[in-house]
This record gives sequence, structure tokens and C-alpha cells, in this order.
Amino acid sequence: MSTKVRPTTPSQQHYATYPTLRGKNVLITGGATGIGEVLVSRFAEQGARVAFLDIEDAQAKKLVARIARNGSVPPRYLHCDLTDLAAIRECVASVISSFKGIDVLVNNAANDERHSVEDVSPELWDRLMAVNLRHQFFTTQAALPALKKAMKGSIINMSSIAWLIPSTGLPLYVAAKAAIVGLTRTLAHEVGKENIRVNCVLPGAIVTERQNRLWLTAKYRAEILSGQALKRHILPNEVASLVLFLAADDSSGMSGQSYIVDGGWA
Repeated sequence: MSTKVRPTTPSQQHYATYPTLRGKNVLITGGATGIGEVLVSRFAEQGARVAFLDIEDAQAKKLVARIARNGSVPPRYLHCDLTDLAAIRECVASVISSFKGIDVLVNNAANDERHSVEDVSPELWDRLMAVNLRHQFFTTQAALPALKKAMKGSIINMSSIAWLIPSTGLPLYVAAKAAIVGLTRTLAHEVGKENIRVNCVLPGAIVTERQNRLWLTAKYRAEILSGQALKRHILPNEVASLVLFLAADDSSGMSGQSYIVDGGWA
């Protein structure tokens, strides 16, 4: 019997429609797979114009084609190594130019590579901080001129409950995800005067294809369900629903906050 939990696709459930997202310009990092893939699909279904950054070219092309077949406006994919700051600036500038602005930025990309305290070298520190923390700041920095010009916008940073539990076996990932909460708080006050909102989402053990392939063993599944209040696995769509709400005008009075989607684990 398979131990895998199958992620639910957007077409299998019904979700809220947000009229204020129609026609909005949305940029998502790490959008080719996992939670990011569902975010791209769900924003496209809302009628938003979506661009996403990733390095998984094959998966990205499949996603664009699938969304086009489903009748939504196909998103724009840009190959971008988010550890390359020049590439980030170039890609964000390209999106701003083609879309004539950005309304929503979702800093989603991350890598939960396992590692021990003893194995951490300065080089590993720099690499994992670059892929889990640094790009969130510099992608935001690159998008801010367009958001400030519009005097509105929503930035959603993806953190994790990993630092709340706390998780073990990936200390640099945990440190980065904790830092994102602090970054969210200060950015909200830095840019609030321009009517730009900054919030943070902390997913728990979300079932994605990557998690199924690498980490979601029977033992880990039992640990998750033991810790959660809800005795079922949490799916990417449940994270995406919160992100869409934070992007829409329905959450216009909310900024500087962190919201957990983990089935009651943390």
C-alpha cells in the first residue's frame, strides 16, 4: 500500500472568488512546483495576471500549458536563480515593465534541505540563507519602487512553523524562517505609509510532491498527525486560500501579522 498522500488540485474543490484580484499583477517566487504551483494556478483562476520565477523549466512549462488549457490567462514564466541578486533585479524589472506594475508579491521560494549542526560550513550557511532568506528581502526591494508608485500593494512572505515547534535536522532553514517573521514586521512599518501591506504565512507539514518524495515517511506522517489538532494532512490549497485572502482587498486592514496554516500543530 502506498504511503503517499496525494495533494488536492484546485479543480477538485470550490473556493472563494475575490473580485479585487481580477486584473491584478501578481509576482510569485518558486512557482513551478509545490505550494508555489498551486498559488500560480489559484491566482490565475481569479483572473489575475501572474508571473512566476523558478529554475525548474520543465515543470514551469507544464504548469503554464495546463493553466492555458483550463481557460485562464496563462502566467508568464521567467527562469531565475534566486541566489543571483542581479538575476532577481533583472527579472523583477522585466515583470514590472511588461505588466506596467506589481500589485501583489508572494515570496514563496525555499529549500528545506536537511543538515546537521556539525555539517554546517560557512559556505553551506551562505547557500541556504541565500535560498531561504536573502532573496525575500532583495525581491521585495526590487519590487518596492513599483508598489510605492502605485501607493498600494500586498507583500506576502512565506515562513514556516519549523522555528515554532521547533524542528530539528535543518537548523539553517529554521533560522531563516524565524528571520522572515521579523523581516515581515519591520517591512510592514517601513512601507505602511505608502499603503503597502506586508504579512507572513507559516505553513506546517504541507503535503507536496517534494515532501512525498523526500521526507514524508510513515514514521514522519505519524509524528505530524500526533502533533496536529486536526488528524489529517494539510494540503497546498489550504495554504493558497490564505495567501489569496491576504492579497485581496478583503484583508485591507491587515499588515505586519503572521498567520499559521498547520492543522493546529504549533
